[in-house]
Amino acid sequence: MKIKSLLTATAIVFGFAFLSPAYAASADDVLGSWITQKGNSKVTIFKCGKAKDRFCGRITWLKEPNYPAGDKDAGKPKFDRENPDASKRKRPIMGMNLVWGFKFDGNKWVEGKIYNPEDGKTYSCFMELVSPKKLKVRGFVGVSFLGKTVHWTR
Repeated sequence: MKIKSLLTATAIVFGFAFLSPAYAASADDVLGSWITQKGNSKVTIFKCGKAKDRFCGRITWLKEPNYPAGDKDAGKPKFDRENPDASKRKRPIMGMNLVWGFKFDGNKWVEGKIYNPEDGKTYSCFMELVSPKKLKVRGFVGVSFLGKTVHWTR
């Protein structure tokens, strides 16, 4: 009887472990380079902030760094032309800080922001490791269920 109960309890514990969507992580596990979901850019995440206690990410590679033929800016390096702030519309996409302000809460990186150069908008964001090579990135407005999730690959 005791063995059956022990086996049942063990099965339940392992079952919940496999159902858990998050990978147990430490704060620095997010550091490094990540390919975005569409595969068109690479974001390198690094420590930032005065005390180096926050995490930011910069675009360090673009699959197509220049505007394609037929575009009004054909052949030119891509720049932040969709930004609602006219003074920022000429800044290059390459090297741009895409995510910033994240802090690690023990399970995920929270309180961050993510900028979408395709629409010129900034969103609240959190990041969570799904596995050592897969990062869940969720941008949202207001509350997290009103948003979009993408996955980046190491």
